[in-house]
Amino acid sequence: MLRSKVVSMVSIALVLFVLGAIGYATAGIFRSAHKVSEGVTMIVELRDGLQEPHRDSLASVLAADAMVSEVKFVSKDEKLADEEFRKAFDVDIKGVLGDNPLPDSFDVTLSAASADGEQLAAFVERCATMDGVDYVACPAQLLERVHDVLGTMRVLLLVFGGAMLVISLVLLNNTIRLSIFSRREQINTMKLVGATKWFIIRPFLADSAVQGLLAGVVAVVLFAGALLGIDHYMPELGISANLPMAGVTAATMVGVGIVLAVLFTLFAVNKFVNMKSNKIFLY
Repeated sequence: MLRSKVVSMVSIALVLFVLGAIGYATAGIFRSAHKVSEGVTMIVELRDGLQEPHRDSLASVLAADAMVSEVKFVSKDEKLADEEFRKAFDVDIKGVLGDNPLPDSFDVTLSAASADGEQLAAFVERCATMDGVDYVACPAQLLERVHDVLGTMRVLLLVFGGAMLVISLVLLNNTIRLSIFSRREQINTMKLVGATKWFIIRPFLADSAVQGLLAGVVAVVLFAGALLGIDHYMPELGISANLPMAGVTAATMVGVGIVLAVLFTLFAVNKFVNMKSNKIFLY
């Protein structure tokens, strides 16, 4: 019986580890995809000589739009002083032309709502018609391609995660049923001496809850070890900076381990309790 419990606990722990790792990786990829979708910048060039109150008013209107996550003003002097810009042209523009021809502008960081191409096009058109705006540069094709790729990634991850969830639950259910199957004689003996249904089921549920808890703890240890190893060899992934998500995943693994162990045990024990004594050995 002890061997059966150990095998069941290890099996549950491995299933929880796989589910937790997949869930953590999926959540991380979705989080990264969301950051990418909000990292595209649109440039709104302003009319030359625009007064500061008018400029601030434009910034407020842009920032209030659902398509925008951040608005940053960049003066033409900042652009001219930028080292990357100066290297690109390799010439003193102001010295040649006698004046700084670059316009003041806003760097508008788009939000995830920019995934809707029609809404983005309407937003760009609104910006272009605003009083004080001279030109709007928006990488619409790049945005469309980025969102298409992210959408495909989300679908693939959901399909893969769903398939792994189903497979893991089936394996977990079979493992617990085999564990209860090895104790079917004990169940039948308790029935023969007149034990009630819930009197028989209660100790099995208590054992399964403990098994689920221990399996969850083992899965968390494996999960933590895997994260520490990955963070050591690939620190650029930034796993150490995402500890809250890892903590939530670990707590979920323990909770799910207890719930699933109890539920599957309840179904399996109930089957044998309701089975006639002369058939329990034929199962």
